[in-house]
Amino acid sequence: MGCLRKSLGGPGKPLAEEAPFGYDRAMAILGPTSVLSILTLISRVLGLVREMVKASLLGTSALSDAFSVAFMIPNLFRRLFAEGSMAVAFIPTFKAYVLEKTSEEIKEFLSSMLTFLTFFVTLAVLLGIIWAPGMVRIFRIQALDETVFLTRLMFPFLGFIALAAFFQGILNSFGIFRPAGFAPIVLNLAIIGGVYLLGPFMANPARAMALGVLIGGFLSGGVQFPFLLKLLKKKGWAFFFVNLKRAFTNPGVKTVVGLIIPTIVGMAAYQLNDLVSTALAGQAGEGVVSSLQYSLRLQELILGVFAVSIGTVLLPDLAGSAKSGQWEVYSRQLGEALNRIALITIPITFFSLVQGETLIRLLFQNRGFGEASVKLTLGAFSFHILGLFFIALNRILAPAFYAQNDSRSPALGGIISFGVNIALAALLAGPLGGPGIALALSLAGLVNTGLLLFFLGRNPRIQVKQVFRKTWRYTGKVTVISAGAILPILGLTPKLLKLWAGPGKLIPYGLPLGVNALVYSLLGILILAWTKDPYIQAFFSFFQSRFSKKKGIKKS
Repeated sequence: MGCLRKSLGGPGKPLAEEAPFGYDRAMAILGPTSVLSILTLISRVLGLVREMVKASLLGTSALSDAFSVAFMIPNLFRRLFAEGSMAVAFIPTFKAYVLEKTSEEIKEFLSSMLTFLTFFVTLAVLLGIIWAPGMVRIFRIQALDETVFLTRLMFPFLGFIALAAFFQGILNSFGIFRPAGFAPIVLNLAIIGGVYLLGPFMANPARAMALGVLIGGFLSGGVQFPFLLKLLKKKGWAFFFVNLKRAFTNPGVKTVVGLIIPTIVGMAAYQLNDLVSTALAGQAGEGVVSSLQYSLRLQELILGVFAVSIGTVLLPDLAGSAKSGQWEVYSRQLGEALNRIALITIPITFFSLVQGETLIRLLFQNRGFGEASVKLTLGAFSFHILGLFFIALNRILAPAFYAQNDSRSPALGGIISFGVNIALAALLAGPLGGPGIALALSLAGLVNTGLLLFFLGRNPRIQVKQVFRKTWRYTGKVTVISAGAILPILGLTPKLLKLWAGPGKLIPYGLPLGVNALVYSLLGILILAWTKDPYIQAFFSFFQSRFSKKKGIKKS
């Protein structure tokens, strides 16, 4: 990401002065983020395939609700203790060790961290298996015994994925992002494969998917391990398990724990949104839990491809800028990331609101996923997608705090927004059902965005007001353009659906969706180009430069 620092200016350059958009700037946009986004896109598409397989076999039945809840519980602990915590607490600490400590101190820190993580994750897995019945009863779903069985079966997934996250944290600290991009791909492939390869030998498809989850968790770490070994060999490092006393008293581990505790509190508040919302949904009627999960899967497809990818690449870079005191560069990097999120999520929001039903029918509709399932999922999706922009902003704003070793501010924001979400969900679940719960989550995302911007403004070294003004001005522009580009789609959609009406899904829904997406994208790009949008110019500059280089090579 060195090119990003170069293209965005140095410490002496005021934020108000725009850096020129050219090849270097375009490379910053299309560099590591693009590679990770492509891998994440593949994994999210496979995640959709996984949900399509689930929808085909289980629909929105009680067994589908059982698997959804059983997978959600260990997945919650994964996000608390593994992936999120590694990014937030481990990466800034490890980068400081690499810059300031000796090789022996680094190896001691890694050994202690491995031991500490393994101990607590193993303890969590054992307690999760023991307490599974109590946790499952919270959701009050019909297939209680099956849900308990599936929860216990999948809880060791937490241990596998925690080690994978530890490997990812080390690799990401050195700008190696691709192995982490492959991990969710193999996870989804394992779950899909588990259904078809193990299904004939299991009592039901949900158990086959659960075994696939376990296998995929193991492979998530395995696919990164060769890259880790290569890095360790290059650096001359090696780490092993040490005794618990050494692990618990290591200064680096203490630093990580100091950062991780408020992070877990904040993430727990955010993740508890899912748990409490699911508990409320379980009381709203059969199929509501699954409809919310299908809807969130579509939303996570977009968030994972763009927001998470940008945030993953941004965190090490912001941490470096904060560590070296380059706050002008830090502010500019943050502003660029927020603008990119607006350019991506706002047009997608407009398109999803208009094409949501077509998309859901194309992806999920079948014998087990009928008209009632389509209606339930569409109701939730229409309100989930309204919060896409704000939830994506939060995925970018949170690393801005973690890069400063401040995990308390986003934790506080998460706790407050959690309270807002639960209050609104309890209020709206009765009259609106699943859509009310989805709307509550979107409104809570808006509240969290406001809180994070307010907290960020308390740091006088960050030029938040300038970043805020530029981002919202750009957001307004993209909103107007998206609204204009979607108008022709409103008239085109019923004509295309009527033209290609018939049996199956691919032609009746896939072709109209594809044509609408193409028309909408071309209109949006043309309008952006007409307004001389800097990001569109950057993309054009990038491809023009690449084409010129290839042409020059051929001539020589």
